[in-house]
Amino acid sequence: MYIKRILVAVLLIGLVGCSVFAYMVYGVFFVNNTNFNNDAAYVFVKSTDKFNDVKQQVAPLLKDVEDFEAAAKRKGYISNVKSGKFEIKKGMNNNEIINSLRGRNIPVKVSFNNQETLEDLAGRVATQIEADSLSLIQAFNEPQFLKENNFTHANKLAMYIPNSYEFYWNSSAETFRSKMLTEYKRFWNEDRKAKAKSLGLTENEVVALASIVHKETAKVDERPRVAGVYLNRLRKGMLLQADPTVIYALKLHQNNFKQIIKRVLYKDLKLDSPYNTYMYAGLPPGPIAMPDISAVNAVLNSEKHDYYYFVANVENFGYHKFAKTLSQHNRNKEQYIRWINKQNINR
Repeated sequence: MYIKRILVAVLLIGLVGCSVFAYMVYGVFFVNNTNFNNDAAYVFVKSTDKFNDVKQQVAPLLKDVEDFEAAAKRKGYISNVKSGKFEIKKGMNNNEIINSLRGRNIPVKVSFNNQETLEDLAGRVATQIEADSLSLIQAFNEPQFLKENNFTHANKLAMYIPNSYEFYWNSSAETFRSKMLTEYKRFWNEDRKAKAKSLGLTENEVVALASIVHKETAKVDERPRVAGVYLNRLRKGMLLQADPTVIYALKLHQNNFKQIIKRVLYKDLKLDSPYNTYMYAGLPPGPIAMPDISAVNAVLNSEKHDYYYFVANVENFGYHKFAKTLSQHNRNKEQYIRWINKQNINR
């Protein structure tokens, strides 16, 4: 009888102990441990981060950091941290939080528009993925990569097509560059290649011309007409005489792409640069900016007409007046010069 009582007592103690342990485990793993009001919060874990870095970042989002650490230790997360962007939803328990942190890397949208230099592109992209601007610039300029993919120092900007792309946040500079090359090849499908060939231009030459068209007019509906003017000039062997190329040449010569130049002066036209299309015939050696897709398509689907000249239309700002003859163009130009002189725009 005595032994039986002891066994019952031991059993009861064991049951109590198991219950306490189960309660503790349940509390550590399966009780809501979030402490924020939004529907979700996001955690960005770098490739070099350790568990303490993650803990420091998620601590403000949790009710009990110690329980989170205990659960992380039990699940082996402490020694197996994953990099990326992760979502913690309101009401998640530690088990769900850790499962999310170690296995649910969320893609991000990386967007960029018509950047003027690769340095500008690197700065823009570095705000959207883990890779920093320095590593991106190094990847963009890697000589072996450029050579293997038939790009030069002058036309390397042509590879990057402004758009929105899906990446994992922890993408490296090389990963970003590789995907941009893939997107470039996808963009230049057989239809676009055929249109470029019919114009007597390579893909990179189309981008170079598109960059001029892009800079000349922000009006998407006018771009095919502007492209047609430059193509007419190319076919006739005329100088392109595009002011945006002179502006680019000045910025490049002065190594200052931050300056704003609103007016090209006659003295600027004497700058000896392969980008100065008042001095050198044909297209510049590379794009003067990163044209958007509408500008590239404007070149490939240019308007067929007999215009060889155009100047800003001061009666319809943003658009241009087009002319077939030099005398007609000079009349249009005089009106523009009178207007710009009244604005006191000297540079």
